[in-house]
Amino acid sequence: MSRDIFIGDLQGCRAPFEQLLDRLKFDPAADRLLLAGDLVNRGGASLDTLRLVHALRESTVTVLGNHDLHLLAFAHGRQAKANAEFEAILDAPDGPDMIEWLLQQPLLWLDQERRLALVHAGVDPRWGPRMALGCAREIERALADDPGVFFEHMYGNQPDGWHPELSGHDRLRTITNVLTRMRFCTADGRLDLVAKGGPERAPAGFAPWYENLNPGWSGWTLIFGHWSQLGRFDNGRVVCLDSGCVWGGALTALVVERESRRFEAVDCAALS
Repeated sequence: MSRDIFIGDLQGCRAPFEQLLDRLKFDPAADRLLLAGDLVNRGGASLDTLRLVHALRESTVTVLGNHDLHLLAFAHGRQAKANAEFEAILDAPDGPDMIEWLLQQPLLWLDQERRLALVHAGVDPRWGPRMALGCAREIERALADDPGVFFEHMYGNQPDGWHPELSGHDRLRTITNVLTRMRFCTADGRLDLVAKGGPERAPAGFAPWYENLNPGWSGWTLIFGHWSQLGRFDNGRVVCLDSGCVWGGALTALVVERESRRFEAVDCAALS
């Protein structure tokens, strides 16, 4: 691959996605596209966005975000709230193929050689790369084995943290919440899934999850989305790429080529 191009949350915003790919002169034969999840919902063009990602699937890696899981739950009859963008995907002739493809996507991607990782929200403070990947694989197996049952039990904020002794649906739900919903946690992994806002709004006793990053990630760059109030962020260990495209912010890419790294973004407000 010539370049690894990581892009933040699309959330059904096809026009900025296409503009960013054009600006980067993305070449599917030479480049690898890596998406931080939340491909759909709220942006108004979820069907067309998912179609474009699906068309590029041979050169694309995407991790599942919470909005992608909402779509999959909706498709399996486990999400009753009306959603016109989801309905459009399910009613499309190619909808079933895209849903089946999305169902097979990972929740965590690792490149051991380049020490790059991609997740939608974050990782538990007690998880190094190997443990995090193992936990993600538990969700992927559950989605492959019986997605209907998984989605029936997916929603909820309890238990409020992962523990090795957790089992069954409680364990799967908590792992899912960590990988796709987390922003704030304690050093021992307790989650606050209610608080919103930027890092300065952390509840008492909690901190942004990346401040409690496991030492096993030393030497890695862990890339994530999900946190538009944080925006583009790079502290040398983690990179947030959710710069609020769906809210009129920007759609941001991190371009990794050999030893060089740079950011590129398009202004989404100008395209609304």
